Amino acid sequence: MVRSSGFYNGTMLIEGIFAAVPTPFYPDERVYFRKLEANMARYSRGLLSGMVVLGSTGEAVMLDDAESRDVLRVAAESTSPEKVLIAGVGRESVRATVELAEAAAEFHYDAILVRTPTYYGPLMSSAAVLHYFRSVADRSPLPVLLYNIPKFVPYQMPVELVSELAQHPNIIGIKDSNGDVERIRSLVESTRTAPRRTVTVTPVFEAVTTRMLAPKVEGTGNFVSASDLGSGIAVAAAPPAVPVKTRTKEVGFQVMTGSTAGLVASLKAGAAGAVLGFAACAPQACQEVYLAWKDHDLRLAEEKELRIAGPSKRVVGQLGISGVKYACDFNGYYGGRARAPLLPVSGDEKAEIEGLLAGIRN
Repeated sequence: MVRSSGFYNGTMLIEGIFAAVPTPFYPDERVYFRKLEANMARYSRGLLSGMVVLGSTGEAVMLDDAESRDVLRVAAESTSPEKVLIAGVGRESVRATVELAEAAAEFHYDAILVRTPTYYGPLMSSAAVLHYFRSVADRSPLPVLLYNIPKFVPYQMPVELVSELAQHPNIIGIKDSNGDVERIRSLVESTRTAPRRTVTVTPVFEAVTTRMLAPKVEGTGNFVSASDLGSGIAVAAAPPAVPVKTRTKEVGFQVMTGSTAGLVASLKAGAAGAVLGFAACAPQACQEVYLAWKDHDLRLAEEKELRIAGPSKRVVGQLGISGVKYACDFNGYYGGRARAPLLPVSGDEKAEIEGLLAGIRN
């Protein structure tokens, strides 16, 4: 296991659209690792900036520690080195969170996503939350992304607290799933004084990941070929070593929205990108919004967002994990059922999802 006596000496460019990846299960609720491999390989062939493994959409709270480590390992082994990988590692204690962060570092992830502890909610004062995140960041071998998701965590991180945490040298950004564009704007403005960091990027200013620079080790950083997927057998094949040309770029505190609705407005407000549950089932449609924005075609970006805002609200916001998983099944990824006590979508809801995604195929 990787142990760290100080913080990570680098940082990571967190920019663009990231898919919040579901965790596939067999009907008996065992983790279906072959389907996870297939999903990660398929995401890798698209234009997403990267993927978040074991976030809310990944049912992280439903997995035990051993399962979590195995999911992180298999996902990393099945993902193209060019994709930024973020590991959800939030636990109720600093110690447990850091231990999972160390596992993520061992598997060559690029950053960790950390939520606020929830069980002792009434005791989570600003001082306690500051202490938790600073303690994790002090000991984590990977850079930290804060995670604000009041829909599931009964705590809304105050903007002032985020601004204070942004001064920590190993806290590089936040995924904020509040859904309020004005909050995104406030987060961007309040963290402008955070330390600027030098990140390693490619000649076209895309992220250079840990796996792109890591020595090739058997069982890590491998691809799963399309032909192998077609045969139903996922075989790891090490790609040939190619020298990575790099340059550097200065970045500040990176704010990511977790909401499809208001994506363009959030980008206009200064967000660096988004981590989206809807990108798990419709990554191309989500990516098209960002690409239009990058091309300075605001009208097209807004049209692309309008196309997915309604379906995302229904599938992700209302039907939840089971809705996302069925949408993945419908769009060519493996979703399967969520773990109990989450209930599957009904027949009528399946038909509704199919109608919503009829024009949003991948």
